[in-house]
Amino acid sequence: MLKLYIGNKNYSSWSMRPWVLLKQAGIAFEEVMVRFDSFEADSQFKRALIELSPTGKVPLLVDGDIAVWDTLAIAEYLAEAFPEKQLWPKDTKARAHARSVCAEMHSGFSALRGACPMNIEASLPDIGALVLRDQPGVGADLNRLAELWGGVLARHDGPFLYGDFTIADAYFAPVVMRIRTYALPVPAAVDAYIGRVCALPGVKAWIDGALAEQDFLAFEEPYRLSR
Repeated sequence: MLKLYIGNKNYSSWSMRPWVLLKQAGIAFEEVMVRFDSFEADSQFKRALIELSPTGKVPLLVDGDIAVWDTLAIAEYLAEAFPEKQLWPKDTKARAHARSVCAEMHSGFSALRGACPMNIEASLPDIGALVLRDQPGVGADLNRLAELWGGVLARHDGPFLYGDFTIADAYFAPVVMRIRTYALPVPAAVDAYIGRVCALPGVKAWIDGALAEQDFLAFEEPYRLSR
């Protein structure tokens, strides 16, 4: 059976992506939680992962003697391993576009990610308002997200970005969590999409797991475990 190594569900945005993808697609896997204690090389977290992955980070997918790290690599591996699940859009143009927006998320939106780290159990609208007031890059990232999501939803007529649930929706799920936690303003169509993502069984299961954790980290810095 596939094994997916993840970090704390409340904070590990990169772990959330493949976990939700697997859960929502109905692909059986074993979850291996590696709780974060430190970024140091000799930390328990690093020691648990470094023998399995050269990066010593999560998420990490293990399939027999194959180890796949990095969220995009994991998504592509799953799409190839389970073609019947149609994890990317069927249409060639839509599939190319979906890959492009996932890559944009992977390497972009740094202002939003840095100022608004994922913290599912929290409600931080005051911090969200201050961030938007003081950091124009966050507003620019939010506007780009609204433009991107709104345009794709209109083009494919929803309910998800490319009609049915795909890798793209799983990939943006942690951003949905950030918008919700910090009460960031978005257009009505985007807000409706956020509601549909939060209602997905796979996303709800992740949220429930995050809320059940008893070791919430006592700091406000971004939980940067992986890419």
